[in-house]
Amino acid sequence: MAIFFQRYLLPGLIFQGVVIGGGYATGREIAEFFLPHGPIGGLFSMGVAALVWSCVLAVSFELSRMTRSYDYKTFFHQLLGRFWFLFEILLILLMIVVLSVIGAAAGEIAQNLFNAPALTGTLALLLAIGMLTFYGSHLIEQFMGSWSILLYIAYFTLVVWSLFVFGDNIRHNFSQASIGSGWILDGIRYAGYNLAVVPMVLFCIIHLDRRRDAITAGLLAGLIGMLPAVFLFIAMMGQYPQIGEAPIPSTALLMRLGSPWFSIVFQLVLLGTLVQTGVGLIHGVNERIASTLREAGRTMPGLARTAVATGMLLVALVLAAQFGLISLIARGYGLLTFGFIAVFVIPVLTVGVYKIINNINATPEVSKQ
Repeated sequence: MAIFFQRYLLPGLIFQGVVIGGGYATGREIAEFFLPHGPIGGLFSMGVAALVWSCVLAVSFELSRMTRSYDYKTFFHQLLGRFWFLFEILLILLMIVVLSVIGAAAGEIAQNLFNAPALTGTLALLLAIGMLTFYGSHLIEQFMGSWSILLYIAYFTLVVWSLFVFGDNIRHNFSQASIGSGWILDGIRYAGYNLAVVPMVLFCIIHLDRRRDAITAGLLAGLIGMLPAVFLFIAMMGQYPQIGEAPIPSTALLMRLGSPWFSIVFQLVLLGTLVQTGVGLIHGVNERIASTLREAGRTMPGLARTAVATGMLLVALVLAAQFGLISLIARGYGLLTFGFIAVFVIPVLTVGVYKIINNINATPEVSKQ
């Protein structure tokens, strides 16, 4: 059972952990990308995004396994050759936006929970991410896998509770829904920039031995990554359409449920998901730096990992204070979407598939597995 979890579920849980904190944990991404298409159109759009995720993750995991490319620099050398740096430029820009988003969200949650200054939440986030990045891959795998299961329980509880409390509103909104245009494009757009985090998940692909393992794990990962968003989307239909105006729609929904204890528990879980996202992104950068140092015969000390985390978070938190959560998601993500589709999604579904079929640059030990 432990081997099954490590091979087939852990990559998806880590992918979900990295994706979720950048926006859909708060409901803000859902409000921007899916809510405008209404109840049914929004679900269809989420299905498109999940399908794109699954296809790209399956190919990426197998290319990573086949070539033993477990950090994004090595991976993109395989995919883009000497133009690998284009991904790194886009990634750094995205990371600043995402870290700014989770910093702003942590501050707002701290205010809601403890009536504390927003800076308290962002500093707590900084401390937690710094500690986890110090200890490296093994602890990060354990934390992200365990917390993702806890998150599933929290989101499932939220949707069931919302069905009891707002069931009539939810049924009415779905029964009156019409399907307009644009939901396919928004599903692809949403999938596009979120897939930028896939190379940050590759450190756990080391557990996969066969092609079947990699493809199965990738297909499952797309579904695992989207399911909590579907839960939250359905719950939000109880307060549709006005909930789309809330800075943190999930918090607004909790307030309407009228359960202080569940609101506290859920928002604590949200804080943990923000830590997941920050850790996943920064650990990917640390692994890229560590790989470069290994090539030079050196090792990366734990304190250097923490220093990288601290520096990136401080820059991001300044932006969070400057622009705010809604503006960061609405503007920052949209500008980067098509860049990642061009630099990652299209190459991995063309060059990546070609290399897999022809076993190009596969290491001898895994080329025929």
